[in-house]
Amino acid sequence: METRLAVIGIIVENPDSTEQLNAILHEYGEYIVGRMGIPYRQRKVNIISIIIDAPTEVISALSGKLGMLEGVSAKATYSKAPAHGE
Repeated sequence: METRLAVIGIIVENPDSTEQLNAILHEYGEYIVGRMGIPYRQRKVNIISIIIDAPTEVISALSGKLGMLEGVSAKATYSKAPAHGE
């Protein structure tokens, strides 16, 4: 199956959604290459970047599920070319 590299940018404004967010990320863990989180204390938000190597449909589903959480915004940016398959 062809996969693509993508970065999902996540902004968490509601800390009560963190548990659900982490559960969703755990569900997609097999596709996640890396994760970086930065607390921006002055604005009382957390910013998370997820690097993912997965089929387009999986990336879209993950980004959509995250964006449906209360106080969470998520946006995926895709690489231009498909990644090499295994």
